[in-house]
Amino acid sequence: MAEADEVDRIVDDWERERPDLDFAPLQVLSRVARLSKHLDRARRTAFARSELESWEFDVLSALRRAGEPYRLSPKALLQQTLVSSGTMTNRIDRLVERGLVSRQTDPNDGRGILVVMSTAGLNRVDAAITRLVDAEAELLGSLPAAERNRLANLLRKLSLGFDELGT
Repeated sequence: MAEADEVDRIVDDWERERPDLDFAPLQVLSRVARLSKHLDRARRTAFARSELESWEFDVLSALRRAGEPYRLSPKALLQQTLVSSGTMTNRIDRLVERGLVSRQTDPNDGRGILVVMSTAGLNRVDAAITRLVDAEAELLGSLPAAERNRLANLLRKLSLGFDELGT
């Protein structure tokens, strides 16, 4: 058996106290929750080093992934970031104030608006994604490539069930 971790100790205690319950889900999901905390910390650090908040990275990375000229409609940004329209409007306003994006009239629809990433936004998001990839590689460093791929496939399989439910 592999070396025991904190989840093993927690589950052992629960099994002793409540032998009537099946704690198998905790073996998986408590580890996911604990790993999520480490990932959140690594992401916050990577983003902070690029002088970005997590939500700023979300918006800027959606624009970056769109490719040149790095522009999307507010509706497309809503769909990619899963926030309300009011929240997105506020986020765009704040990014405009920081000079990381601008609003431009949609050339295909004079009534529409596009959010366009500035050079400063591009530089920040590129620096942040580089730092993020490095930090996440470090978190997964103890797993050989084959195990990382297997884990990714298993998590994808689990995630698809939630994506279909819209959660």
